[in-house]
Amino acid sequence: MSTDLTGRVALVTGAAQGMGAAHARRLAAAGATVAVNDREGSDALTALAAEIGGFTAAGDVSDPAQCRTIADHVAATAGRLDILVANHAYMTMAPLLDHDDADWWKVVDTNLGGTFFLVQSVLPHMRRAGAGRIVVITSEWGVTGWPEATAYAASKAGLIAMVKTLGRELARERIIVNAVAPGVIDTPQLQVDAEAAGVPLDEIRRDYARAIPMGRIGAVEEIAAAVELLSDFTIEAVVGQIVSCNGGATRSRV
Repeated sequence: MSTDLTGRVALVTGAAQGMGAAHARRLAAAGATVAVNDREGSDALTALAAEIGGFTAAGDVSDPAQCRTIADHVAATAGRLDILVANHAYMTMAPLLDHDDADWWKVVDTNLGGTFFLVQSVLPHMRRAGAGRIVVITSEWGVTGWPEATAYAASKAGLIAMVKTLGRELARERIIVNAVAPGVIDTPQLQVDAEAAGVPLDEIRRDYARAIPMGRIGAVEEIAAAVELLSDFTIEAVVGQIVSCNGGATRSRV
């Protein structure tokens, strides 16, 4: 049974490429009007909006004022705001003692702080509608940690705690908060890992696949399917949960 999001309005952050674009396409295919966000406007963002019959809502989510502007723009343009998919992410990797202080905090401020500001900004609109769905994209590394990724892993672990807490706090208002924790997914982010390891992109793909019981890295469409499920307004029993999509990497051993 497919999800029917006809009449719903969704905001997907970090949507210019990779997973964010896949989420936007999936929700639009389910009937939602989708506002696509990235830090700045771009040809890719404009083209995606045109492709899915949505509209753009560019802005830097690490800035609380811009988060309020983004949310208000979505609600004013489409008449409501029902779904937030907090997909945005910033990531750099370095050994702890070599990681620039300002950059470390930029990772945390974007990933964790940005989601905090976004939730604050969308809540008035969801409360006005009497219900909402918030889907946060965290990471397997927020569960397990990862060498030379302290800022990213810490920010994603913080998101997991935020989701569990907001799930409890908002459920009585029928604003349902959950998260998806992808493992290694074939997105442009893999290039960051490859550069940090000093190896070609194809080699990092093979290295990751060897450590996954399923024997392959994930596809963005698989994560988008989980996002669609958690955006379904007919499902209310799933609250404050972290859906792990990692090919078995944190549940079994090869």
